[in-house]
Amino acid sequence: MLTQEQLLAMSSDDYMNQEQREYFRALLLEMKNDIRLQIEQAKAELAKMEYEADELDKAAQEEDRRLQLRFLDRQTKLLPKLDEALKRVDTDEFGYCDVTGEPIGVPRLLARPTATLCAEEKIRQEQQERNYRDH
Repeated sequence: MLTQEQLLAMSSDDYMNQEQREYFRALLLEMKNDIRLQIEQAKAELAKMEYEADELDKAAQEEDRRLQLRFLDRQTKLLPKLDEALKRVDTDEFGYCDVTGEPIGVPRLLARPTATLCAEEKIRQEQQERNYRDH
């Protein structure tokens, strides 16, 4: 399998060839397994938390619990995005912008393997959202 350095060194003519798709499939599957383990660990930590009688300890524990729940929520929402990205790998749609059809780019996909928009389109959408909120 390709290394990240080999992946980045490939020509743009080779964009999303079989080797690159296999690299990202393996990356997505690894991320999915890591997230499942993190979710299991976070749930186990939440389950073993005991209630404290002291008000300060209780407040600190509630803050820890709140942070754990936020983490769980974020990780749980990421799993379907990883599944969608894996489906795009299988249908050869992975790595291309949903809006423009342009390549998303290997560096962006390495940073965010679930990306469905090229950087230019993402910036355009964020500017539209900002303008909408400001008016």
